[in-house]
Amino acid sequence: MSDRQLLLVVGVGRSGTSLLSGMLGQLGFRIPQPEVQADETNPRGFGEPRWVVDFHTRLLRERRVTVNDSRPAAWEATTAVAEAPEVRDELRTWLEGELRDPAAVLVKDPRTVWFLPLWMHCAAELGARTSFVTMLRHPAEIVTSARRSYGTGLTEATRAAAWINVILQTELVTREAPRAFVRYEDLLADWPPEIRRLGTQLDFPELAQVDRRPEVDAFVDPGLHRSRTSWADLDVPDRVRDLAETVWGHLDAGDPETLDADRAAYRTLYGEAEAIAQCSIMAARPRKKRSVPPPSLRTRLARRVRRLRS
Repeated sequence: MSDRQLLLVVGVGRSGTSLLSGMLGQLGFRIPQPEVQADETNPRGFGEPRWVVDFHTRLLRERRVTVNDSRPAAWEATTAVAEAPEVRDELRTWLEGELRDPAAVLVKDPRTVWFLPLWMHCAAELGARTSFVTMLRHPAEIVTSARRSYGTGLTEATRAAAWINVILQTELVTREAPRAFVRYEDLLADWPPEIRRLGTQLDFPELAQVDRRPEVDAFVDPGLHRSRTSWADLDVPDRVRDLAETVWGHLDAGDPETLDADRAAYRTLYGEAEAIAQCSIMAARPRKKRSVPPPSLRTRLARRVRRLRS
């Protein structure tokens, strides 16, 4: 086993990734510093390296992709980043410096999922053993939590569609890698068994044998589970809701063929929505002001003559 170990916490935002990252930081994993500062949306902290967030944010902006992008085609724009030598060099240089520490490195950022091939490539070049933990939380709760924390910049339907898009791609890209899935509600209810299961699945002996610790108990507050809701409370079209619920059920079984079928169904659904939304897209575009060319010399002279005669 490589003595260089990288653990990537991935999943849709508001699914409990910050909770897990903070817990693992207290259990011996090293989160690269400095971290993103806590705020009112995450008062216990994000557990996110500042450099990683800035790196991903820049790449997403350059490719006109958002962290909660519901477009299946958006993956093509971000996956291609792994082929850009200058981007690979930038991440590899930063990651090499972080992996010099003997402790396993923990990186969490909801944007990471858009660049997983890039991370896998750089980690492999550096000889690091890379594992993944995907946090799972019911999509209706994620949509409600995001609305409460981030406002109405995205509709509830768009956030539900983005959950389908992001969680299915996360499952696909990590399918052949060491990975574990952790349910948010299970982690809050009784964290030691979940952490031990994670450690066993990913071959981290220090986690596989972990006992209850007061400092982690103090960090894990069941009161964080505030967004308990159902689809009935959300304005989400039936077809989007039904597909999200289907995907949620299929994640437990982990059958690749079923999840691939879900991905195909979502692409079809999104394609149909795009096909009939052209007029709305055109209407939303800002109108360009017509540029009026300056009058010619002949026109200006004619106007002056008219003024003199009057």
